[in-house]
Amino acid sequence: MTEINGTETHLPPASPEAALSAFYKGFNGRDLAAVEANWLATDAAAMSNPVGGVMRGWDQIRGVYQRIFGGPATVWVAFHDFTIHQTDGMFCAVGRERGTFTRDGATVHLKIRTSRVFVMTPDGWRQLHHHGSIDDPELLARYQMAVRG
Repeated sequence: MTEINGTETHLPPASPEAALSAFYKGFNGRDLAAVEANWLATDAAAMSNPVGGVMRGWDQIRGVYQRIFGGPATVWVAFHDFTIHQTDGMFCAVGRERGTFTRDGATVHLKIRTSRVFVMTPDGWRQLHHHGSIDDPELLARYQMAVRG
């Protein structure tokens, strides 16, 4: 598979790729309930990104998604150039996101290094950790300025 953006079909339901696809479907569709169903709703969950900083626990993470989905910007990303490292109860997906951030008619083309860690629960794979970073300082500055409006 070369890219995951949430439009994938025919993935084995219990596969890591299906869990990733479910996240991107919810994220790109601005569907907070779908994103929440993808995360492990616990204080152990953590997210770190170049604009939101470090968020710990589902309540803080939910707040980030609420601001993204309820704000004036639209964000669309696809996960690509990735590998999946899996054990019996956990997998880590390491790769890149590409996409767009659009606000007030201005678009920033995103290139983000991304890792996501999922754990197996009785309900299936749930995301425990996300880390995103932007290597290009100019792109990071443009993105941060666009987010702040």
